[in-house]
Amino acid sequence: MADSDLLRLYSTRILALAADIPHLGRLPGAAGSATRRSPQCGSTVTVDVTLADGRIDQFAQEVRACALGQASAAIAGAVLPGRSRAEVEAARDQLAAMLGQGGPVPAAPFQGYEVLTPAREFRNRHASILLVLQAAAEAMAAAEAEAEAEAEAEAEAGASPAPANRA
Repeated sequence: MADSDLLRLYSTRILALAADIPHLGRLPGAAGSATRRSPQCGSTVTVDVTLADGRIDQFAQEVRACALGQASAAIAGAVLPGRSRAEVEAARDQLAAMLGQGGPVPAAPFQGYEVLTPAREFRNRHASILLVLQAAAEAMAAAEAEAEAEAEAEAEAGASPAPANRA
């Protein structure tokens, strides 16, 4: 990798995003959590969520990643609250296509990923960039599964026969 390629990849904009990641930390009482790790570089992102009406209500992220993974977490963190799982999964898939197949930048509100288009040429960086959206989709799925299991348990408890009255 030439020095000019590195300079383009690690632009001032990317470094500014990496230095200002919203919703850092863990979320006590999260309904769903997921951790993703990149085997190429060891970057790790953990996402915690609560949901309301199928959308992210509360969001937190723990990010231990390179500057590109941190920039990705900053972009996602700014727009994930209020998103449905379908929106997050679509953004994840669009970002993967942008990086791996030269596809367009993800649709609004995820268009901030445009800043990472220079990373297309660096396949070894793609996994780190995708971590936050992968973890967010998985955390949402976990929260939905937990809510479904709780609803089934409540339904079963309500459907059980009343104890016999013995006099």
